[in-house]
Amino acid sequence: MDNQPNESTDPANTSDFNQQSLLDKDRKYLWHPMTPHNPDPMIVESGEGSWITDIEGKRYFDGMSGLWCVNVGHGREEIADAAAQQMKKLAYYPLTQSHPPAIQLSEKVNEWLGGGYRIFYSNSGTEANEVAFKIARQYHHQNGEPTRYKFISRHRSYHGNTMGALAATGQSQRKTKYEPLAMGFQHVAPPYCYRCPFGKTKDTCSMQCAQTYEDVINWEGAESVAAVILEPVITGGGVLVPPDGYLKKVRDICDKYGVLMILDEVICGFGRSGQQFGHHNYGVEPDIVTMAKGMTSAYSPLSATAVRAGMYETFMGSGADSHFRHINTFGGNPVSCVVALKNIEIMEREHLVERSAQLGKALRQKLEVLMAHPHVGEIRSFGFIAGIEMVEDKKSKLPAAADKMQQIISECKQRGLLIGKNGDTVVGFNNIITLCPPFVTSDEELEFIVRTLEEAFATLK
Repeated sequence: MDNQPNESTDPANTSDFNQQSLLDKDRKYLWHPMTPHNPDPMIVESGEGSWITDIEGKRYFDGMSGLWCVNVGHGREEIADAAAQQMKKLAYYPLTQSHPPAIQLSEKVNEWLGGGYRIFYSNSGTEANEVAFKIARQYHHQNGEPTRYKFISRHRSYHGNTMGALAATGQSQRKTKYEPLAMGFQHVAPPYCYRCPFGKTKDTCSMQCAQTYEDVINWEGAESVAAVILEPVITGGGVLVPPDGYLKKVRDICDKYGVLMILDEVICGFGRSGQQFGHHNYGVEPDIVTMAKGMTSAYSPLSATAVRAGMYETFMGSGADSHFRHINTFGGNPVSCVVALKNIEIMEREHLVERSAQLGKALRQKLEVLMAHPHVGEIRSFGFIAGIEMVEDKKSKLPAAADKMQQIISECKQRGLLIGKNGDTVVGFNNIITLCPPFVTSDEELEFIVRTLEEAFATLK
């Protein structure tokens, strides 16, 4: 596949008249997320591999896999065919009963996790986390500790946008004008080595970012804390990669105080980390795992909350309120489950988890050339995710101004590369360029990404 953007000559392309009509209707009817006002959105018409094409026929490399999710790439006809076949056979039935695709997918997810979990389905990562919170609280009630209702998460983290998941989120800009949110959510400092909240350097690091969990558990009262929730790596909050041993130490602290560990694998899961799940990189076993995005590579909405089998047993009591009283109309939809199964089959057949690991290492090495630029403070990576922290100057580490961030994004887009940034997180610290390409990215396309970024940064004085 050509790795350069070009103009499509497909006669079936939308005409100029229809292009303007679509744009007019977009302005009239659509409300776009995460933007104050978007009068000229790019209207995407098709996708193939790692590329998308807009209605003007312009092609762009999808450097963010949509929204951290199109892991196997665009245009997989076998996924569409599997969905169509299932839709003809059984398009829907609620999981108050059961159907084969949900059973088969639950077995496969267990296999990827390493076994020993029960799977509850929803539609999005936000919902998967809400389910985790409810399960954790009810579990403690039924385990004889009804006072445990609090959750500890991290500043800079993102866990969703409903009132509970947003309360867990550690991004103040996402919460403005929506508070008060759900009660019982506390936050600790993130493992942010470049800007260590504890004033440490790599040479003097004492893992205080992990120890702080124990401090907060004691300050809040261990008998009141239900769980901690954390991504293996903070992704949308700036690609903040913890030091070695961090996750194991947090796991040990949880075990010491009877606190559950919830791992949010919505982005890091399904191969993005270079392993099947992000926590596999750190050798920990969570009590609850939430997942979405790469589970179907976004070909259909689906998420899951995986719960340790031993925890599930506490929900099988005879009391009128012992069962989990939560339902999701579309959660575990048979079409979405079949899409997930086919998506995982593709990843296994094409060894895309291994490919993700290879691409991630290669990308990190190639991006090193940008460290010479005066506005690049640090480059961080985890699997096939990378974050480039932009600064006004290396000595002060003052976060780069918004116009510099926008210039890099715009210059890349002009050259046919779509990249991302951490947006609406913490005032003054939305300064990290993000990359999260599909696993089907070729070596030539990887070169295109880095070359385009070099050209974009060269325009920044």
